[in-house]
Amino acid sequence: MRTLSNFQIIHLQIINMPLFSSRKEEKKVKVTFANGLLFVEKPDGKQQAFPLEWFPALLTATDEEREDWTQTDKGIRFNKLGVDVNFN
Repeated sequence: MRTLSNFQIIHLQIINMPLFSSRKEEKKVKVTFANGLLFVEKPDGKQQAFPLEWFPALLTATDEEREDWTQTDKGIRFNKLGVDVNFN
């Protein structure tokens, strides 16, 4: 079994370290449904409403499908439905 010197270990650690991280801090939005509308509340407290008629898959979706979403650069994506909702 070969052992590495301290220099080799440090060198390997430096090579495998990322130089920078481009990942932005994710700010979650709040998503709710009521009265045939999808409500998106942004971190600054502003709220947008979208008629579910614009997104037929969301209109007929189960609670489980509606709860499985992720925030994207442009809005939110309902993963199980393949539906993207973009907002500014």
